[in-house]
Amino acid sequence: MDTTLDRAAATRAILAGLCASLVGIGLARFAYTPLIPPLIEAHWFAAQDVVFLGAANLVGYLAGALAGRPLAARLGSRRTLQLMMALASLAFFACALPLSVAWFFGWRFLSGLSGGIIMVLAALSILPQVPPERRGVASGAIFLGLGLGIAASGTVVPLLLNEGLAATWAGLGALSLLLTAVSWRWWPRAAAAAPAASAGRAPAHAGFALKLIYAQYALKAVGLVPMMVFLVDYVARGLHLGSHTAALFWVVYGLGATAGPMLYGVLGDRLGIGTATRIALVLQILAAAVLVLAHGLAGLLAATFVIGTYPPGIVPLTLGRIRHTLPQDVPAQGAAWSRATTIFALFQALAGYAYSWIFAATGGDHRVLMEIGAAALAVALVSDLLLARAAWAALAAGASNRVPQEA
Repeated sequence: MDTTLDRAAATRAILAGLCASLVGIGLARFAYTPLIPPLIEAHWFAAQDVVFLGAANLVGYLAGALAGRPLAARLGSRRTLQLMMALASLAFFACALPLSVAWFFGWRFLSGLSGGIIMVLAALSILPQVPPERRGVASGAIFLGLGLGIAASGTVVPLLLNEGLAATWAGLGALSLLLTAVSWRWWPRAAAAAPAASAGRAPAHAGFALKLIYAQYALKAVGLVPMMVFLVDYVARGLHLGSHTAALFWVVYGLGATAGPMLYGVLGDRLGIGTATRIALVLQILAAAVLVLAHGLAGLLAATFVIGTYPPGIVPLTLGRIRHTLPQDVPAQGAAWSRATTIFALFQALAGYAYSWIFAATGGDHRVLMEIGAAALAVALVSDLLLARAAWAALAAGASNRVPQEA
C-alpha cells in the first residue's frame, strides 16, 4: 500500500519540520550568541555565568537526543513534536525574567532538550511519507530552519535588542509561538510503516558503514566548532578588521547557513548522498585554508559563506546516508539517527571546551584552531572514501546494489 502523502499534505509536513527546526534549534540555540554581550552589559548575570548558561542548551540538546525516541514511543511523534515546539516557545518567555542563574539554566536546558528531541524525530516522522525522489530536497527544507536561525541571530535579534533584553526574549517567544500555532495541524498523524519482512534487517555491511558514519559525524562536529564559535572574534581581533566588519561576516555566515540545507539536499538527489558529502567536505577544507591564508576581503567573505553552509547542511547529508545504509528499515533508521545525533552533540560540546583550552594555551591563536578543525574534516573525508570502498566491496560480494550507488 502506498503510504506517501499527497503533494499538498507532504508540503505542509515539510513546512512543519522547517518550523520545528527553526524554533527548537535555529532560534533556541543560535539566537543566544548575539545576546551574550548585552546580558553581561545589562548585569543580568556575571560574565562567567553567561558562558555557563550558554552551555546549558548544549547539555539539554544531548539529553534530548537520548530522550527523543523513548518519549515518542510513549506519546507518539506528532504529539511529542507539538509539545516540544510549545516548550521551546515557553522557554523564551521564561528567559525574559532573570530571576536567578538556576532559573535561567533550567529554561535554557529545556530549550536544548526540545531541540534535541526535534532533531531526532522531525525528519524521520516526515520523510518516510515523502516520495523517494523528493527526499533529499525535503530533508534540506526541513533543516533549513537551522540556517534561518543563524541568519536571524545576525539580523532579527539585533533589531529586537533596540527594545531591550526582556523584550527581545519575549519577541523570540512570540515568533516561536506563532510558528508553533501555524504548524500545529501540519504534522502527519503517523509515520509510514516499514514492511514487516524487512523491519529490523540491514545490509551485511551496515555495521561497519554505520560506525564510519558515526565517526564522520563526530569529526564533523570537531571540524565545524572553530569557525562557528570563533569566526567573529577571528575577524574582529585576529584579522584586526573591527567589530562592525565582523558583524558583516556573521551575516554572510548566516546567508550560507540558510543556503546549505537545500543546496546539499539537491546535490544529494542529483549526484548521490556520498558524492555530495565528499564535495561538501572538500569545499570546507578549501574554505578553511582560504580563511587562514587569504588577506583579501572578497576571498574571506566567500570562504565564510561556504563555511556557513556546513553546520546545517551536513544534517540532511548524514540522515540521507543513514537512510541509504538501512533501506526500508524505518525503526533501525530512527535508532541510528538518534545515536548519530547524540554522538554529534557530545563531540561538539567536548570540542568546544577543548578548543577554548587550546585557544588560551596558544595565546589566542585563531589559526591553530582552524587548522585543527580542517584536519578533522580531512580525516572525515578519508573515512568517507573508506565507506565508499566498503560499499563497492559489498556490491562485489553480492549485497544490495542500492547502497553502493549512493555511497
